Amino acid sequence: MADAKETQTLQLLQDLLKKAKAQGATAADIVLSDSTSVSVTRRNGAPEALQRSEEAEIGLRVFVGNRQAIVSSSDRSPEALEQMAERAVAMAKIVPEDPYAGIADAADICKQWPDLDLYDDTEVPVERLTELADAAEDAARSIKGITNSDGAEMSSGKDTSYYVASNGFVGGYSSSGFSISVSVIAGEGDGMETDYDYDSATFFKDLAAPEEIGRNAGERAVKALGPRKGPTKQMPVVFDRRIAGGLIGSLAGGISGSAVARGTTLLKDKMGQQIFPKHLSVIDDPFLKKGARSHPFDGEGLAPQRRKIIDNGVLTGWLLDLSSARQLGLKSTGNAGRGASAPPSPRAANFYVEGGTLSVADLLKDIEEGFYVTQMMGSGANMITGDYSRGARGFWIEKGQITYAVSEMTIAGNISDMWKDMEAANDIIFKTGVDAPTIRLARMTVAGA
Repeated sequence: MADAKETQTLQLLQDLLKKAKAQGATAADIVLSDSTSVSVTRRNGAPEALQRSEEAEIGLRVFVGNRQAIVSSSDRSPEALEQMAERAVAMAKIVPEDPYAGIADAADICKQWPDLDLYDDTEVPVERLTELADAAEDAARSIKGITNSDGAEMSSGKDTSYYVASNGFVGGYSSSGFSISVSVIAGEGDGMETDYDYDSATFFKDLAAPEEIGRNAGERAVKALGPRKGPTKQMPVVFDRRIAGGLIGSLAGGISGSAVARGTTLLKDKMGQQIFPKHLSVIDDPFLKKGARSHPFDGEGLAPQRRKIIDNGVLTGWLLDLSSARQLGLKSTGNAGRGASAPPSPRAANFYVEGGTLSVADLLKDIEEGFYVTQMMGSGANMITGDYSRGARGFWIEKGQITYAVSEMTIAGNISDMWKDMEAANDIIFKTGVDAPTIRLARMTVAGA
């Protein structure tokens, strides 16, 4: 049963829809977000930053035929809402027509949805956030060889989102998030190296212990000391799971319906073709319990779907919102994301690699010489050409073992070739919403000395 605040909010949104219709809108929808967050940053045991934020934003999108306009505001007074409706409709009447614009048909809207366990009502006071940040930093600084700190941060946030539309859709849900991170410096002078660790969770109790995060950060920074430059040659490259998600993040961009409709992706003609190894799949799952990007309905009031975007290596579909689906002559896949000040656009849910069976040790054991990448710099793949080139640091692999640290390296290849060559370990952890296990690529160009 809705509480008094939710009832009041939904009534406000329904009234705004009526105001838009009264001004001449043929259709309209509204998103509303109420969010709060607190973060504490500590450095060397002293306060570095304390941030609190409360945001409340309404985004009204109106249609006059195939013309659309969006107005957003944080003012919920009756006068402000009246002005929003008036201004939005006036704008919609003068913009060019968009033949693909429009809300969902009433017959297609989501009628019911599951509880995805996305909200933890735990309130963590600033004093406790401070204690946790200090504990993480203290653990990192206690590691022999750590000489300084870039700081530790502990944060918590909560959000309640609503979506209503003139097609009859009414829905809302709440979500929460907690995170902890620490970055420290090892060594001195020109020999300093830095590394980090972090964790994030929907529920406070699921967050990793700060001491564990701190120790990991400290040990990683110390291991990175005394880096060498590796040679320039082609060899196997292994992506640590902290960064391996970027390989499939590029895939999510390449299968976005808007990119496909514009023809700005190398995957536009690859539907039904094998682009990954046959034993690997990529899942898009909006229903993952406590998932970082889980949601019961999409930004246009449609039911999302759990899909195998890559099914045993084969590309099976795009990420579509209503507009891109109409452009392509298809149906929306329920992948619309939406903010208050912009129209919907395709967005992946919890996007991850499935099918890895090897331990990390087994992934490495037959590599005579290779590069284990732990951090990268620069942008990722060019999804029109497939070109991939990034700065990297990490460790050299010799005879299946991780050996000495290397830095100031560049790795390069073509993303299509990289996807086909992937071998995945079994160590995936669901943390960011775009996740992958440790991944080995059979061959890339590695440039160093």
